[in-house]
Amino acid sequence: MSFLSIQNLHKNYGATSIFSDINCAIGQGEFVTLLGPSGCGKSTLLRCIAGLTEVNGGKILLNGEDLVPLSPQKRGIGMVFQSYALFPNMTVQQNVAFGLRMQQVAKDESAQRVQEALAMVELGDFASRYPHQLSGGQCQRVALARSLVTRPRLLLLDEPLSALDARIRKHLREQIRGIQRELGLTTIFVTHDQEEALVLSDRIFLMNAGKIVQSGDAETLYTAPVDAFAAGFIGNYNLLDAASASRLLGRPVETRVAIRPEAIQLSQAGSIEGQIRSHSLLGNVIRYRVEARGVELLVDVLNRSEADLHASGQHIALTIAADAIREVA
Repeated sequence: MSFLSIQNLHKNYGATSIFSDINCAIGQGEFVTLLGPSGCGKSTLLRCIAGLTEVNGGKILLNGEDLVPLSPQKRGIGMVFQSYALFPNMTVQQNVAFGLRMQQVAKDESAQRVQEALAMVELGDFASRYPHQLSGGQCQRVALARSLVTRPRLLLLDEPLSALDARIRKHLREQIRGIQRELGLTTIFVTHDQEEALVLSDRIFLMNAGKIVQSGDAETLYTAPVDAFAAGFIGNYNLLDAASASRLLGRPVETRVAIRPEAIQLSQAGSIEGQIRSHSLLGNVIRYRVEARGVELLVDVLNRSEADLHASGQHIALTIAADAIREVA
């Protein structure tokens, strides 16, 4: 039996449907990411699981118990928000201990659990500081410790890293994943950042317009998108209509196709002639914009050395592996 099972869940505000017929199952200890564009319903779904937003129908079963009739305090769920939601007049230690105080945990046990939680997020030396004395990344770690200290059955993370700079975001996501694995904590993480989803998740639920359009591990979602939306959202696929694909590949193509930029090879002896229009340096990858047979393509090549750089206007040949061409709805 799944640890968390969502069955036929509905949510609407008046005549506006946020999502309908959401069905999914999550195993104990699994790290699942809800990924999708803004407004697709992922944060609302998370709030419904937490009990912060009422549902209009369906069940949310946690270890066999239906959470829908229960108040948020009785669900055994920890939640971390994007905005930290720390009490400004409380120290770090007091913020983390707040949930334990609500649970009426004994003072000695509370102090020990707070100390353990702060050590887990590497903030043991900051216990007496106030939120205004911390950086954004430190505040987010306090919020995480506050959720962990109550020993929740389920941890929910609602875009907790989106307000942080890239370096801190990368470090904190590694820390979150490490803690989750150490504790074996079932976790649902909401983001619109595909890189975060690909790096962190055991499974990804890709959402669009209130529906889960595809679910699976990172490799499956990246290499086998089920439709044009999935291909356009995960990675940087070249999406071509049937006519453009037929012209490029030199054979009849009946449907829309998706081709990954890194699956196209540049050489002097490929079967498709093209011309470099421009290039962009993306760190360890060079992204070329290439025109071939009247079709514009993105091509990603490892940045090995300056000598390998192709100049704008240069004529080049392309090779596209057959297994890299995905037909999409």
